[in-house]
Amino acid sequence: MLSALILLGALVIVGVGFVRARPFGKLGILAWLQSVVLMAPWLGFLGLLSAGIYLNFISILFLFLVSTGFYIFLGRQLRIASQDPMLAQQLAAMRSTSLTKEVIPPAPGKKTMEGTPLPSKNSPPDLSPMPPDDLKLIKGIFGIETFYATETVPFQDGVIFNGNLRGDGSLVHGRLSRNLQERVGDRYRLFLVENPDGKPVVVVLPRSNEPKVSNLTQKLIALLLFIATLSTCLIRGGIQSGFNLVVDWQRVSEALPITIGLLVVLMSHELGHWWVARRHQVRLSWPFFLPTWEIGSFGAITRFESILPNRSVLFDISIAGPLCGGLVSITMLIIGLFLSRGEAPIQVPSAIFEGSLLVSALAKTILGESLKEGTITIHPLTIIGWVGLVITALNVMPAGQLDGGRIIQAIYGRKMASRTSFATLIILGLGALFNALALYWAVVILVLQQGQERPSLNDITEPDDSRAALALLMLFIMVITLLPLTPVLAGRLGIGG
Repeated sequence: MLSALILLGALVIVGVGFVRARPFGKLGILAWLQSVVLMAPWLGFLGLLSAGIYLNFISILFLFLVSTGFYIFLGRQLRIASQDPMLAQQLAAMRSTSLTKEVIPPAPGKKTMEGTPLPSKNSPPDLSPMPPDDLKLIKGIFGIETFYATETVPFQDGVIFNGNLRGDGSLVHGRLSRNLQERVGDRYRLFLVENPDGKPVVVVLPRSNEPKVSNLTQKLIALLLFIATLSTCLIRGGIQSGFNLVVDWQRVSEALPITIGLLVVLMSHELGHWWVARRHQVRLSWPFFLPTWEIGSFGAITRFESILPNRSVLFDISIAGPLCGGLVSITMLIIGLFLSRGEAPIQVPSAIFEGSLLVSALAKTILGESLKEGTITIHPLTIIGWVGLVITALNVMPAGQLDGGRIIQAIYGRKMASRTSFATLIILGLGALFNALALYWAVVILVLQQGQERPSLNDITEPDDSRAALALLMLFIMVITLLPLTPVLAGRLGIGG
């Protein structure tokens, strides 16, 4: 039933997308076909699943490879078509109504994410807090070949320049940034963003508005949360080993193997973020780990302490953690399943494999007919890998400042990220009726991770097609990790006795 509802929802989205794309002619249809190609593996998998037909993991990956190839092909055709002058006008019209048109800072008359009111369009320029000499020098960076500024509006400690973009966003931003540095040095930052009307604007702000580096108090909080996470991982390790560590604390050494495995997954995730951030010369805060009794930890919250240069960097840093943590987890899971074919120390009901489409597929492939038995023995690495995949999947959920929310913001823009956050919270709310873990995670998102990341310096240039395809692959793996088997499909696969 759940698979059928997801399939129906996807078909509705595809239909609405076609209706909205038709008025834009060839460009609209090409863009719509790209979205259909990316959704095709989802639609095919869920459609067959709702009909009781199961695809193995290799078949699913093959579908994704084929769809990725078509997506890249359509992307090239879209770029070729956009070179036509008449079609380029249609593309500009599409952007003005696209889901990526809402940005922070917004246009005059709106409010920032923090709720700071902006001045109206008619505000006199002499109200700008920026020194007049600096403002005069900054106005000189523009030209008809880059960005033709038509209006200057005060904004916080800087100014917004409305006007017309006269070239490729990345090239124009680079040239304007160099011109700005030549005239006023390193005292200001230049942002190229879209306003709520979908039009590019330039925002110049002093460097004093940049994110603050973590202070000693915040670092101490991060350290205390890590200690708390270590404790909950130890308790989880004890539970998986068949005892309560709070009561039998003398058996702490027996809980260490699973605890160390969980910490390896958590640290590999954070090291992935740190490594890619360092390559892009972006500072990250210390990770604030989130302890939980259910699975040991929800992962960690990491804050950017630098302004990001563009959305591609936001994507790269955000996806690096789930990729590293996910690869480590799935490797542990597969090795654990192979080791479970012999004598293993942990005895569990085989029905637990009904809790995940991905894990059940791997378990069926490796363990085979043994899953028909009511009780089986498994190796601890199986549990560690499975829990690691759940932690990774939770962080890839497209909401707020989770890795998944940042990925959606990088690929599709702020408006889409806002909508997927709302949809994710609704799904978690419904899931809370059946699983307390969904409720806890929804509360974490609402309290700690609800907002979006601030715009990058160049916030109008979208990441390339390969990044978009990788984002869809990660979201798909998230879904099949968290989505349970239906009783009918579990029976067909012979899982659960």
